[in-house]
Amino acid sequence: RYELGRQPANTKLSSNKTVRRVRVRGGNVKWRALRLDTGNFSWGSEAVTRKTRLLDVVYNASNNELVRTQTLVKSAIVQVDAAPFKQWYLQHYGVDIGRKKKNPAAAAVKKSSHVTRKLEKRQQTRQLDSHIEEQFGGGRLLACISSRPGQCGRADGYILEGKELEFYMKKLQKKKGKGAGAA
Repeated sequence: RYELGRQPANTKLSSNKTVRRVRVRGGNVKWRALRLDTGNFSWGSEAVTRKTRLLDVVYNASNNELVRTQTLVKSAIVQVDAAPFKQWYLQHYGVDIGRKKKNPAAAAVKKSSHVTRKLEKRQQTRQLDSHIEEQFGGGRLLACISSRPGQCGRADGYILEGKELEFYMKKLQKKKGKGAGAA
């Protein structure tokens, strides 16, 4: 009777952030997030981390119910706002990703020769996954939550890339196809 655990936090995606302090065994403290809408996400291949908004829960390997109820758990696949990463990319490489047509007005900003040289050097080693570029166009990136929101009160994670991104994109395509078939 007494060995039952606490009920799950079921952290929801919502704009009014709610985090509770929970006293646990040994007098320690855990932070129980009940509602969150932002998180710290890292972009592995570029070694950059930015705080960004969570927009949507799109996939969960363990349970579809968690997607329907927009529940944030570890290893849930979410869509995050691409703007902070876009901004960083523009500053770091001098390239505005996700733009359909080239905008000459953006190039009008005067840069010092030192900055120009630095950007040119970075251009040589720059490579961007076509899938990620596609996502920047839509302004949303697929990311995976790697922290446990019900335990530490934060939804932090990483942006999906490479094989992992392809895998989840395939899963989402399949799911989309199923949804259209049922309707």
